[in-house]
Amino acid sequence: MKQSLLVILCVLAAGCSTRGQVNPDVMQIATAPLTCANPSECTLWWQRAQTWVTSHSAYPVESANDTLIQTAGPEGGKRALAYQITKTANSDGTATIGFAAHCDSSLGCKPNPWEAGANFKQFVRSGTASKLPGEPATAPASTDMSNAPATPAVSQ
Repeated sequence: MKQSLLVILCVLAAGCSTRGQVNPDVMQIATAPLTCANPSECTLWWQRAQTWVTSHSAYPVESANDTLIQTAGPEGGKRALAYQITKTANSDGTATIGFAAHCDSSLGCKPNPWEAGANFKQFVRSGTASKLPGEPATAPASTDMSNAPATPAVSQ
């Protein structure tokens, strides 16, 4: 009994040891201002913001207008992120789009709010989903290994 309790505690400690670590490049993307330069770009970026929230939120959008996109949530104890996106006009004719994400779990949020913020900003700027720095490569669609090398290649 003591041994199984020790194993469980070690597993929990190992799971917690990586919590809170965010790739510095992801942090830089997530904290960079998201400022559109003119009304047409701001309109396009705001449409992309709404598209991203709608496709990434586990909660429904509760409010969407010219200055706010807000989802329901977070629900008690849930790891899913709730989002609040704001658009604030600047005096020079530009606008700044703000991003906030939070959950209500003592175990942390899923996805990580910093990674979600970086992903959101990359999508709003480019219109495409981009791989974040440090993010693992996605698995290929096919699992046919007949032409795979005997030793996996390692890129550095």
